[in-house]
Amino acid sequence: MSWIWQIPTPSPSDPRYHLESQIRECYGRCAYTHKIHEKMAERLATRQWLGKWANSILSALITGGSVTTLFKAETGLFQYADNATAILSILSLIFNAYLKDLDPGALAQRHRETASDMWNVRESDQSLIADALDTEMPIQSLRDRRDGLQAALNKLYLAAPFTDDKAYAKAKTALKDKEDLMFSEKEIDDMLPHTMRRAYRRAAHS
Repeated sequence: MSWIWQIPTPSPSDPRYHLESQIRECYGRCAYTHKIHEKMAERLATRQWLGKWANSILSALITGGSVTTLFKAETGLFQYADNATAILSILSLIFNAYLKDLDPGALAQRHRETASDMWNVRESDQSLIADALDTEMPIQSLRDRRDGLQAALNKLYLAAPFTDDKAYAKAKTALKDKEDLMFSEKEIDDMLPHTMRRAYRRAAHS
């Protein structure tokens, strides 16, 4: 890709510059969404792990209470085994119903799949940015590919599982301007390979 070093950043009045800017923004949004779904998958996987351990502990306590009741222990705290076992059984029932309804493992897998699909579009956007720097590449061809990627991304958004406020809050914190889905040129530059950064190209031709 040595040709990138030989091509200066297009003038802001050049339609190719506006097209590249739009693709860069799409790249930034896709990278942002990809990371959110990755974080959601990690949190849900942790929730599933904690849920399994909590359920195991509840089961052990219920079993212990049942054994104590079976032997009719009536001294000390053991005399409350019947009530404790009943309460733990109810808690276990509620907890299992909650886990079954939420199914964090399956939801985590959906977020992983969405993140994987987002990654593919993100990399395609990056390749399109590289091609947009080639002045011999017909601009209409670039526009057609951009439209195709946007259509594919729209389908992903429609099928993607919902994310929560915590995921969005972390993403917002990562943005210096504190605005949703808005990226400064430097922020997008920081996510791109070194030779594809506008700041690098400007410096190379100054």
